[in-house]
Amino acid sequence: MSTSTSGSLGDRARSAARSVRDAAPSGGSARRAGRSEPVRKGARVGIAANGVLHLLIAWLALQVAFGGGGQADQSGAVSTIAQQPFGRVLLWVLFIGFVCVVLWRITSAIWGFGYVDDEKKKLVKRLTSAGQAVVYAGLAVLTASAAVHGGAQGGGGGQATAGVLGLPGGQVIVGIVGVGVVIGAGVMAWHGAKKKFTEDQDLGGADRRARMLDERLGQVGFVAKGVAIGVLGVLIVSAAVRFDPNEANGMDSALRTLAAQPFGVVILTVVALGIAAYGIFCFFDARYHRV
Repeated sequence: MSTSTSGSLGDRARSAARSVRDAAPSGGSARRAGRSEPVRKGARVGIAANGVLHLLIAWLALQVAFGGGGQADQSGAVSTIAQQPFGRVLLWVLFIGFVCVVLWRITSAIWGFGYVDDEKKKLVKRLTSAGQAVVYAGLAVLTASAAVHGGAQGGGGGQATAGVLGLPGGQVIVGIVGVGVVIGAGVMAWHGAKKKFTEDQDLGGADRRARMLDERLGQVGFVAKGVAIGVLGVLIVSAAVRFDPNEANGMDSALRTLAAQPFGVVILTVVALGIAAYGIFCFFDARYHRV
């Protein structure tokens, strides 16, 4: 076959591929919607809203450390917002932000991270983005429910774990989930320590002080969250081994477990301050993340 013929076939193949791509209006529309300016701005609001929740969780964790009440997790934080003047209005704002993050994350999971050259690395980032879409979808449901009912509804990780433990092979499933949570926590801590989060930020326009604060807050925040989530993973594994779902009752249970250890007040205080650092980091990330 001649070179000209091969080139002609190649041109026709590329033309056919473009035709197939252009003939998928639903996919193109979804991509445009996910990257539209309102969704992009809303996503930044959602990232900042996550920072607000983490600051409240940190405050509740400090109360736990010093013998106070309150539920030191996302449900507790959302309930705290709901109890404030205009709290329900704020919850609806957070809900809209979280929904925008979900749309943006789904778009990124399918088409995003064009700035990453390594295909394996791009795949990992897309899978991570899909996971983040699930997390923010949960936050959207939580805030909407709290806005409607005036506070986060009960349930908790204990009931979810109990449901899985009641299934055939439930102990194995819960144990595997717990190990996965521990591994994920370790990856999160490593991600923070190595400042990997900056790869998805555009810090070109940031001054030296803003860049330094972004990096330090991210490092401390990711490591602190990794510690807290790692404890939660251990509790999930323990719940599987002991067949006791109450041992894995969410982040609040993990933080209270830290408080019960020798020097627990000091440990939990440090972790709470780290979670607060992550909350402040979210405000920087809302500004500099590649959305």
